[in-house]
Amino acid sequence: MKKTLRALSSLVFMAVLIAAPASADEVKAGDLVITQAWSRATPGGAKIGGGYLTIANNGKTADRLVGGTSDIASKVEVHEMSMDNGVMKMRPVEGGLTIDPGKTVKLAPSGYHLMIMDLKTPLKQGEKVPVTLNFEKAGKVSIVLDVGSIGAMGPAAVGTSPGQMDMKKTPDHSGMKM
Repeated sequence: MKKTLRALSSLVFMAVLIAAPASADEVKAGDLVITQAWSRATPGGAKIGGGYLTIANNGKTADRLVGGTSDIASKVEVHEMSMDNGVMKMRPVEGGLTIDPGKTVKLAPSGYHLMIMDLKTPLKQGEKVPVTLNFEKAGKVSIVLDVGSIGAMGPAAVGTSPGQMDMKKTPDHSGMKM
């Protein structure tokens, strides 16, 4: 019985991975590779949103993400969120975010992120939002943010509801209930 349940769990897990929505396309700019570009939907009336992505530097010299632009907002800045004595602080990253050679930097909730400011309209789940990133060396790079739910925690969660399990983060199947 246990072997049957394990086999069934594995099949369900594989089916979920295959059926999971695809994340944004990979974008190459010189030695930089940008993947997993996404955002969260914003409530009506919200004037700010966040952008998240992964940047790999496959080159031999550092580059720096210094900001961005988008037709949906008046300003796109690189920000950092941190905790200081139990108080959450958010601030712009002065001088930009360095991506060292051979390293990967992930912009994600509760860390580095794009702050999309003075939104012209709310971000809606299922939309694709064009953003131009500005790098010190790679220059201007166009990407598209896939907009997930308000509570999305990652690109795999795009198109899911808040609280839905991200099966990719449960490789040992411990979160699965039969």
